[in-house]
Amino acid sequence: MALPLTTPVLPQLARPRATLPEADGWAFEPKWDGFRAIAFVDGEETFLQSRNAKTLSRYFPELTFAPGRYVLDGEIVIHGPDGRQEFDLLGQRIHPAASRVARLAAETPATFVAFDLLARDDEILLEHGYLERRAALQELIAGAVELTPMVRSAGEAQHWLHDAEGVIAKEIDAPYRPGERAGMVKVKRVRTMDAVVMGWRPGKAEGTVGALILGLYDDTGALREIGHSSGFTAREKRELVERLRPYETGERGSGEPSRWSAGRDLQWVSLRPELVVEVSFDHVSDGRIRHGAKVARWREDKAPQECTIDQLA
Repeated sequence: MALPLTTPVLPQLARPRATLPEADGWAFEPKWDGFRAIAFVDGEETFLQSRNAKTLSRYFPELTFAPGRYVLDGEIVIHGPDGRQEFDLLGQRIHPAASRVARLAAETPATFVAFDLLARDDEILLEHGYLERRAALQELIAGAVELTPMVRSAGEAQHWLHDAEGVIAKEIDAPYRPGERAGMVKVKRVRTMDAVVMGWRPGKAEGTVGALILGLYDDTGALREIGHSSGFTAREKRELVERLRPYETGERGSGEPSRWSAGRDLQWVSLRPELVVEVSFDHVSDGRIRHGAKVARWREDKAPQECTIDQLA
């Protein structure tokens, strides 16, 4: 490829923030739930690089780009029927068998959503401000590549905190800084629910609780495991052992294995379904909390049977 930028180019990263910036000088985009990728396009040739500089090209043969010479920053996603992204389906695409990759490319095709332009023809655009790069990106995008939406006020972006994965806010005059957390912030969508404490998983230190196993009642009245909580202080981890001991059943449960939990001990101590906690969480996939949850408070006032699966909708 004869491009002014060549791989590896690490993507610019966002600093986490609790609320959207209200001051002038910001632009706002939805946060996507997919694989961050840099796309290098030179004529009919394309190379897809992951955020950690590995190749993604072989896993997404269905992605096509308009001919030209340019470098895009974006996200590879699989759109679900409800408009949300199907991250689990995306993870299945990372497979060594070419036949499986080809089959899934046809059954669950991915889309490249572009949100920045890093180079065009022989010009590197990294030192240009965000709005300049965005204008050039709008002129360039064509074909199967989607252009991410953008608004200029926090008020217009608020709905993405409810019906998307969150919001990415970018300083309109900021240059693109590969690999740095500069010029942009992210505010994740945060939700709460009441869940039954089904059990607890031991922590790394002896005599501590590492995580609470959470459950919700489905339409049949069965209690279904939907994920776990974490993020306790060292003191809380020790104190929880005694707090939970009276509810132990003497049995052990086992979490669902996954590609992300390989080699981890997923066994947990089972509890009678009598304790309820309110937890905050930001991501649900295939009926489970995938990125963990944090306990906001214990709900002695709530009956376990009131903790139903519709909270994940």
